[in-house]
Amino acid sequence: MKSYLMAASAAALMAMTPLAAAQAQAARPTPAEAKAFVDKAEAELEALSVYTAKAAWVRATYITEDTQWLEAKAVGEEKALATKLAMEAARYDGVAVDPVTARKLMLLKLYLVLPAPAREGAAAELAALESGLDSTYSTGKFDYKGRQITLNDAEDILRESRDPAELKAVWEGWRTVSPPMRADYAQLVALANEGSKGLGYSDTGALWRAKYDMAPDAFAAETDRVWAQVEPFYKNLHCYVRAKLNDKYGDGVQPRTGPIRADLLGNMWAQSWGNIYDIVAPARVRSSYDLDQLLVKANYDPTKMVKTGEAFYSSLGFAPLPQTFWERSQITRPQDREVVCHASAWNLDGKDDIRIKMCTKVNGEDFYTVHHELGHNYYQRAYGDQPYLFKGGANDGFHEAIGDFAGLSALTPTYLQQIGLLDQAPGAEEDIPFLLKMALDKIAFLPFGLLVDKWRWEVFSGEVTPAEYNDAWWTLRTRYQGIVPPGPRPADAFDPGAKYHVPGNTPYMRYFLAHIYQFQFHRAACAQAGWDGPLHRCSVYDEAEMGRRFNAMMEMGQSKPWPDALEAFTGERQTDASAIADYFAPLNTWLTAQNKGEQCGW
Repeated sequence: MKSYLMAASAAALMAMTPLAAAQAQAARPTPAEAKAFVDKAEAELEALSVYTAKAAWVRATYITEDTQWLEAKAVGEEKALATKLAMEAARYDGVAVDPVTARKLMLLKLYLVLPAPAREGAAAELAALESGLDSTYSTGKFDYKGRQITLNDAEDILRESRDPAELKAVWEGWRTVSPPMRADYAQLVALANEGSKGLGYSDTGALWRAKYDMAPDAFAAETDRVWAQVEPFYKNLHCYVRAKLNDKYGDGVQPRTGPIRADLLGNMWAQSWGNIYDIVAPARVRSSYDLDQLLVKANYDPTKMVKTGEAFYSSLGFAPLPQTFWERSQITRPQDREVVCHASAWNLDGKDDIRIKMCTKVNGEDFYTVHHELGHNYYQRAYGDQPYLFKGGANDGFHEAIGDFAGLSALTPTYLQQIGLLDQAPGAEEDIPFLLKMALDKIAFLPFGLLVDKWRWEVFSGEVTPAEYNDAWWTLRTRYQGIVPPGPRPADAFDPGAKYHVPGNTPYMRYFLAHIYQFQFHRAACAQAGWDGPLHRCSVYDEAEMGRRFNAMMEMGQSKPWPDALEAFTGERQTDASAIADYFAPLNTWLTAQNKGEQCGW
């Protein structure tokens, strides 16, 4: 692209009069000017980012009208500055700058998730919509059996109840929170698209796809290629789970063929199915332990959960978390105010002020989440010495995969024995139960991880209008996940808004990619550690030399294209799901045998 622009510029100069050509050449920015612009832009953005991050933290941990206003003001100012700088960066297209400056110019143009239009008041309007949508979701409650319940309460019911009527009521109840968001969301889409077009992108979806060191259309094709690698395994799992649900509930609730009813899968969004393991567990082989029970028996509390996660990373040679982490993090849900409970990791100053925000419960799910969120923090600290525009993951999928990679070890019986939660790891006879539990979360998630942004790409492109939001959502959910709602949806339903990342405006393809990268990381790490057993039993706890290599990849931040970072640790340059096949091979063989005689697919 750069060489094409330079050739086009040269042709334009030749067509001018000598005087005009000389004036145009003199007006052309120089490489030195481009570098000076980037240096100044970085300094301005870095200074403002601290202010914005602190305003966002206060709003997320203390939701009031005032904190929403403060966050919206800060985010609006950052959007206005970033939009201005992104448009100025386009002036240097075609200038023969050095590779570092060229990458920073590219990242400046891709800086914002939702760029604002370059007109007075647009950035503030967009920021107010973002803050309002996020807060509407985070403070959402609905009436159930005469009382108001939160999402956390509803998730507990979906996890534990086996009454189809109750599951349906709670599933539908949570989705009464989102219809009021639809008009604001449509307005947000229109503003963001206007901003994206001002930066030279066809729509905001194209801008999002451009963040992966390849053309937007090429990235979309790449996600389809990777999905094709794992789709047969997912359909095998879906077939087995559907049959078990049919055995449990009968044809009147869950037919033995066709899609699965979404509320029966133990999760509010049917994105992970581990909570219904009791329904789908192998008939003749049982797990000898339950992680929830192990944690309770060992007197874990939320702080001890986080301390255990820190100890995992320390065993890889990473420095302990700073004291400010423990003083400033939100580890449990406060009882005196509204907060955002969706787990997240923060670095507020680009250096040492790292924190997590969780409403931690003592269970296996949050044990995993702690290891995941801390992965973000250790990644943030690893690239802390990079220039501001390189302080980020090699791509956003890397940022999610770091902690998921740690979580693959954290859930193994090998690790649970290493840290004293198990006296002895069970033998190979328990491999199928273990792998099935993992697949119910990891493999079940993959189509959901893919489709959330496929829906948004259609929305941003205009292919799907606001009136079609919900129908398009369920078309994709049925096509990729093979699920359907438990009953007809109301005309005003906005079910995408019932998933945090939609009103929270967090791109979701990162999670799909992370579910691939984490297994690539795990396979490479176990090889470096000299592990010679089954891949699913490998724990990299206490492998400091492997940790040194892993940290070297993390220290690169966003300074190089992501294939360079992937290669630095794994030796591979392409996203590859074959590591998933390696990890789950025994389970896939077992599922195929269990599904004999079933009509798989939907």
